[in-house]
Amino acid sequence: MELISHQANKNPITSAQLTPPSPSRYENQKRRDWNTFCQYLRNHRPPLSLPSCSGAHVLEFLRYLDQFGKTKVHHQNCAFFGLPNPPAPCPCPLRQAWGSLDALIGRLRAAYEENGGPPEANPFASRAVRLYLREVRDFQAKARGVSYEKKRKRVNRQRTQTLSQTQPPLPLQQQQPQQGQSVMANYSGAIV
Repeated sequence: MELISHQANKNPITSAQLTPPSPSRYENQKRRDWNTFCQYLRNHRPPLSLPSCSGAHVLEFLRYLDQFGKTKVHHQNCAFFGLPNPPAPCPCPLRQAWGSLDALIGRLRAAYEENGGPPEANPFASRAVRLYLREVRDFQAKARGVSYEKKRKRVNRQRTQTLSQTQPPLPLQQQQPQQGQSVMANYSGAIV
């Protein structure tokens, strides 16, 4: 009698299939930021628990982080206030850049909810934090001579020229709304 092997045709499992995919840079940074904030709460005097944390504590944390900043923010009485590229060094402090703080708050806001915090009680989403970030942005824009205005999307000129060549012009009465009439009154398409 011939012995038949009953070994099933199974694909060998490689170690790459056993290990879950590594987290993205964003996920790693979010985890590090969350751990840093939790460490800050533990070291706070008196120590704070996450449920007792408020927007005021988040502001305290952001001010604490300023000491590790790398962005020169000139005082209003500094000779270089408002200059984007000062010609000489000055004693003005280094601070956290607004963009870094804004991104940090976004990551911590997400991490708070991922770690079981209720969205309606999220201290990172508080009005005080939003106002603080706006003040930091506006002051740093003035102090550094940098504009933080939202960039408008550029329209592809070639595409608009092509469209204008393929579509006939609208009659004059459809081009400009009459006084008191909205632009959308002439629109017959569905709003998506």
